[in-house]
Amino acid sequence: MDKQIIISVIGNGNNAPEFATDLAYEVGKELAKRGVGVACGGLNGVMEAVCRGAKSEGGVTIGILPGNDPDEANDFVDFAIPTGMGHARNSIVVKSGRAVIAIAGAFGTLSEIGHALSDGNTVIGLHTWPLSDIKDGCMITADNPREAVDLALKAAKGVV
Repeated sequence: MDKQIIISVIGNGNNAPEFATDLAYEVGKELAKRGVGVACGGLNGVMEAVCRGAKSEGGVTIGILPGNDPDEANDFVDFAIPTGMGHARNSIVVKSGRAVIAIAGAFGTLSEIGHALSDGNTVIGLHTWPLSDIKDGCMITADNPREAVDLALKAAKGVV
C-alpha cells in the first residue's frame, strides 16, 4: 500500500493578510481534491486557512504545534502534535512534507524556507519571500494555488 503524500504549507500566523489566507484556503482545497495531506504549524492565519480548505474537501490535516497543549491547534487540524519547542518546531513542519508551499509569510516563514532548502526539500513560493527560482536550492515560484500544488506534487514525486 502506498503511503499518503503529505505537503507542508507555511505562511503568516498572526496578522496574516487576507490575500494570503485566501490563497491558503484554495491550496488546501486543491491538495485535498488530489488526496494529499496537509502538514502545517497548526495555529491561525495561513495555517488555519489551509486546514479549513483541506477539510472542506475531506482532506487530512496535521498541525505541528509550538507549545505543549494540543488544544492550541485550530479547529481544522485532525492530528495535533504538540512539540514544546517554540519556533524550533519549524524544521519539523517542513520535514513533515515531501515538498513545501510557502504563502506570503513573516520571519518564521523565512526560517522554515531556510530549513527546507538546506535539507534539499523543494519550496514552492506563492507570493512569499523574493528568493524565487533559486536553482541549486530548489525554490520555485508559482502564480496561483493550482500551479503551486502542481509543482509541489511534481517535487514530491521527484519530477522537478
